[in-house]
Amino acid sequence: MPPNNQSRRLLSLGVVALVLLGTLSVRMWFLQAVKAESNEQIVLSVRTRTIRLYPERGRILDVKGRVVADNKRVLTATIDREVIRDPEDRLLMFQRLSGPLQISVEGLFKRYEDKRFGPLEALPLKEDISEETAQFLMERSEDYPGIYVREDWKRNYPYGAIGSHVIGYMGAILEKNLAYYKSIGYDPNERVGGYGVEQSYETVLRGTPGYVRYEVNAQGKLLRLEERVEPIVGNDIVLSVDMEMQQFAEQALETQLAMRRRVEAGIIKLEDGTPDPAFPDPVYYKAPAGSVVMLHQDTGQVLAMASYPRFDSRWFTAGVTTEKFAQVFPKTDDPDLSILVNRAVSGRYNLGSSFKPFVAYAALNTGQLPGGADYKYRDLGSYKLESIPNGRCQDGVKCVFRNAICASTGAPCRYGEVNVESALAVSSDAFFYKIGEQILTERGYQPILENEVRRFGFGSPTNIDLPYEYAGTIPSKALKKRMADIGAISQESGKAYYVGDQILFSIGQGLLSATPIQVAAAYGVLGNGGNLMQPHVVKAILQPGTQDIKPGIANISFVDIPGSSQVVERFDDEQPVNTVDMSGDRRDPIVRGLQRVIRGPGVNFDSYHKTTGELLFRGYPYAELPIAGKTGTAQGFGNLPWNDSSAFGAFSLSPRGEYKYAAFAYLEKSGYGSQAAAPVVKCLYVALAGKYRFDPVNAADPLNTNASLAATPTYLRNPSCLVGGRSDSRD
Repeated sequence: MPPNNQSRRLLSLGVVALVLLGTLSVRMWFLQAVKAESNEQIVLSVRTRTIRLYPERGRILDVKGRVVADNKRVLTATIDREVIRDPEDRLLMFQRLSGPLQISVEGLFKRYEDKRFGPLEALPLKEDISEETAQFLMERSEDYPGIYVREDWKRNYPYGAIGSHVIGYMGAILEKNLAYYKSIGYDPNERVGGYGVEQSYETVLRGTPGYVRYEVNAQGKLLRLEERVEPIVGNDIVLSVDMEMQQFAEQALETQLAMRRRVEAGIIKLEDGTPDPAFPDPVYYKAPAGSVVMLHQDTGQVLAMASYPRFDSRWFTAGVTTEKFAQVFPKTDDPDLSILVNRAVSGRYNLGSSFKPFVAYAALNTGQLPGGADYKYRDLGSYKLESIPNGRCQDGVKCVFRNAICASTGAPCRYGEVNVESALAVSSDAFFYKIGEQILTERGYQPILENEVRRFGFGSPTNIDLPYEYAGTIPSKALKKRMADIGAISQESGKAYYVGDQILFSIGQGLLSATPIQVAAAYGVLGNGGNLMQPHVVKAILQPGTQDIKPGIANISFVDIPGSSQVVERFDDEQPVNTVDMSGDRRDPIVRGLQRVIRGPGVNFDSYHKTTGELLFRGYPYAELPIAGKTGTAQGFGNLPWNDSSAFGAFSLSPRGEYKYAAFAYLEKSGYGSQAAAPVVKCLYVALAGKYRFDPVNAADPLNTNASLAATPTYLRNPSCLVGGRSDSRD
């Protein structure tokens, strides 16, 4: 080989060697200098174990200091995963632990494979073990290497089912939420608020975790404590809810629903109107569910919020089997049977005539009625559309809309000359049909009515501090198109917004939907003279560690002291979300009409027509607590009477702050507004006036885990406040 070729090869090999040595030197420098700290952490993690210390969760208190969500210290047996990484070691360890922990080997393997528990953290084997079991395991660390017993906290709900839809419950982190909770520093196996205030205020209640770090040997045995950082307790929360009124509202609602199930709704008829011989027995109201809300009309603070069916929050911390839980909370597509739904914030309801006060405001505020409050319309039981030519009416277009049926005549009620005040008092549909048509056709088919009722919060979420709120819907061309696109209505129906849609809108039917909390807030606007307040179930957030006056009762006397350092944030002094002009002759005729609903008089045309609440509220303590309100009946599927739902809204006319509450109740498939929902609201105002002796609010009996009901039934001891006379009209 020529000398020059050999020299070039040797030179090339030398260059490669130098490059490799240089790369190795740089890598060694990087590991020793740049990565030294992280490498040291890896080494330390091999010979240390860090165990997270979970903080005690903040407590939830009612407006009078009752502790409605508390904590119980529990012990949790955990094991270092390094000790059981080998499959044979894992099997042997689980076989030895099965007895002391009273869990099957299969159950322990299921825990090991559970994706909620991260592969780099200690595996929790069993929560809420006894002190004896904990001591047994810790004293035998040679037999159970890698075992550590840590302190945790278990949520306790002393009052069981009372207020459960508001308070909520604790549950495992759902897989769909796992990424979010990890991003804010949660462990996958932590329990978090899964509903109600527990969910809405999760990060406020949780507190700040601490940790304890131990040096361990190769077998995972703890050698010595290296560092301990104590967790910080979570903030306490004071609700605006009073558990006395909450319990009473739940009792009144459930009692009334039970009573309505014993009432005949009618008989099944053939097309010619004769009884169907195949169904000779009468049909009873189903009355499966409902809700009632009472809130302070000046602040939006919720005093009581009841939803039925109820559930007991303790089922979620009872440790029952999956099969048992499915028995108590069965999955269903039937909305009538849904238990874990707070109908006060999630219910999607037509409102019937309880919506008419806001249509009346729209007419008065826009000058739609000639002469305003003095305008009179001659109601003879029906209304014929004026914007549809007679020829089209004869071709099948519906042009005539009728009033509700009067029980005394079996025909549409005839009220004679009515104005805004009297039309509200007796709930004249024809009067509002006329408003609905003409506020559209005489104003260039612009969304005037839609825009006016939005002032009261309809069509938008209230942003109440509870999860899963439904925003509601207001009939419009855009809504119809959207509903057609998703298949809720036909494509043909979704092409345009018709006068017929507006007619139904004007009496709270059709595509209008709202939640009870929305309607209660809207009635609050009528009550306070124009301020739309954001509803809240929480009154204040407190510094951790609120002291108790006695067991179960916290000292919250400082909450109402302005500037108290123990109050982190308060929600009872917020500004209005919107201001509605109630000046001039806008509010007064509406209020007078709704007062007459409660007290009378009705109207006297071909005969005397009582107002829709006149008989029910006879004997009501009006002098102590004057109120105004409106009934409503939302027609159900097939226009069958047993599918009609009942609504009633009211507000206070009292100048006294402790009496200034608005309320709304909705009882599904329970009949007329005056016969089902109105009595429930009446009871709440009777109690607010101090004319009903509450049952004591006692701690619940221990949860019966053998039961199949989500909550023990609760009824009024004395249901006399629900009793009243029968109205002449459908509402």
